[in-house]
Amino acid sequence: MKVPEPRRLPSGNYFIRLRLGGDDIGVTATTAVECRQRAQLIKAQHLAGKRKAPKRDKTLREEIDAYIAARSNTLSPLTIRGYRIIQKHRFQAIMDRVPAKIKPGEWQSIVNEEAALCAPKTLKNAWGFIRTVIHEVTGEYPPDVKLPAQVPNTHGFLTPDQIRTFVRAVAPTKYCIPALLALSSLRISEIEALRWEDIPKDLKLIRVAGAVVLDEKNNRVKKAANKTASSARSVPIMIPELAAALKRERQKHGPVMPISQNSLRYGIRKICEANGLPDVGIHGLRHSFASLAYHLQIPEMIAAEIGGWSDTATMHRIYTHIAQEDVDHYKTAMERWYKQSARKNGNGKRQ
Repeated sequence: MKVPEPRRLPSGNYFIRLRLGGDDIGVTATTAVECRQRAQLIKAQHLAGKRKAPKRDKTLREEIDAYIAARSNTLSPLTIRGYRIIQKHRFQAIMDRVPAKIKPGEWQSIVNEEAALCAPKTLKNAWGFIRTVIHEVTGEYPPDVKLPAQVPNTHGFLTPDQIRTFVRAVAPTKYCIPALLALSSLRISEIEALRWEDIPKDLKLIRVAGAVVLDEKNNRVKKAANKTASSARSVPIMIPELAAALKRERQKHGPVMPISQNSLRYGIRKICEANGLPDVGIHGLRHSFASLAYHLQIPEMIAAEIGGWSDTATMHRIYTHIAQEDVDHYKTAMERWYKQSARKNGNGKRQ
């Protein structure tokens, strides 16, 4: 009996959609042969006038397929990639179980087992997605569970003096433009999306819009929208060495960053090693922008707008690092205040 050819889903399962009697019936199986046989059986029962076989309850793996398929036109490639990674690597003990049949009392044990397999932050993100899918399927969220505490995520950054050293060292290299764009607050995905057509001749402001990200098949694709709505922004060119490099290397069209991300990471690492600087990486240069803004006492609202952070709280909580020289400055100022107070109270003698 003829049925449509099975279509392989990103999860690896096979899927056939039957249209019988005005109803859409989805058939899923782990192999193409099994999927075709199930579809033929359902169609045969329908043609024989029998009542349609009850729909088989979908597994969590299949429900994730359906969740992504229903949003394929609205989710970004990077988001879909993240969901697929969770589907493939996390909570494998329950991926082939029916969500509605998992008892509420099981969830804490399931989470505990998964906690032994991944980092706390990874677990939190995966659990959040699983909860959302299960809520869509059952109409209820799984019960609250206790997740392991997350270790604060600290990123390296350059102090103001180290920034000066880094800029001098990177200026004559092929890594100059992308590295100094990162130091100007751009994310690596935004730098990779930037084209020479986006660079104005007056070299005053760069319009940042769009990003290059990996999709679920590890292909690099450009998406029109940035990470957040505030990420689309105009960034001033504030580093003279960056302006000089853009003028020197200007092309009529094409990507501004002609090297790969891995090549850029390697170049930044070697420059930092050669100049006695911490290996901050590409994103650490973006952090250094926030740290320098703090050091220069640039208002947070302005720094957040340039950096494309959705609000100052996000920038302050995640990205702003207080350089040690600033800590020492305020520490010294406080010590001086106490010493002056002691002298006013009688040269430090008790009253």
